[in-house]
Amino acid sequence: MINTEIKPFAATAFKQGEFVEITEADVKGKWAVFFFYPADFTFVCPTELGDVADKYEELQKLGVEVFSVSTDTHFCHKAWHDSSETIGKINYYMVGDQTGTITNNFGVMREGQGLADRATFLVDPQGVIQAMEITAEGIGRDADDLLRKVKAAQYVAAHPGEVCPAKWKEGEATLAPSLDLVGKI
Repeated sequence: MINTEIKPFAATAFKQGEFVEITEADVKGKWAVFFFYPADFTFVCPTELGDVADKYEELQKLGVEVFSVSTDTHFCHKAWHDSSETIGKINYYMVGDQTGTITNNFGVMREGQGLADRATFLVDPQGVIQAMEITAEGIGRDADDLLRKVKAAQYVAAHPGEVCPAKWKEGEATLAPSLDLVGKI
């Protein structure tokens, strides 16, 4: 999936009190996070979605749009948004993928269940996947680490020839791969 372009899709999302139509064309030209989760009104999912909501303003400042995706409908997303304090703070897109098109496009549909895996994809402005993370059902993701990965991907995109080492944080030293570094790290 890494370095592949996202596939065409069309869906309805709930965002800031409205239903909006989105396609892959709405993603291109900006950085995007596709944040797949199994289902609304569950247990780990609201903790993750709330965590991303807490970082949404910072992601927006970096030019990143967030698309949370489950196979629930956009109507279900609205009902959850209206009934949960945690989900009520979400201002990013909550995409209804009841046909499974987007979930299948990203290869994270649970066979025989009709539910998405717990998966995150970072997409660059050209629509190309730069990072991905998939965890088991009971393992929640961390929005701080997602933010770190976004910053690293944006840094690498803006600085060809440099790479970000493990645990890299914004402002820290990067590496310039070369023959001289082989065996010296």
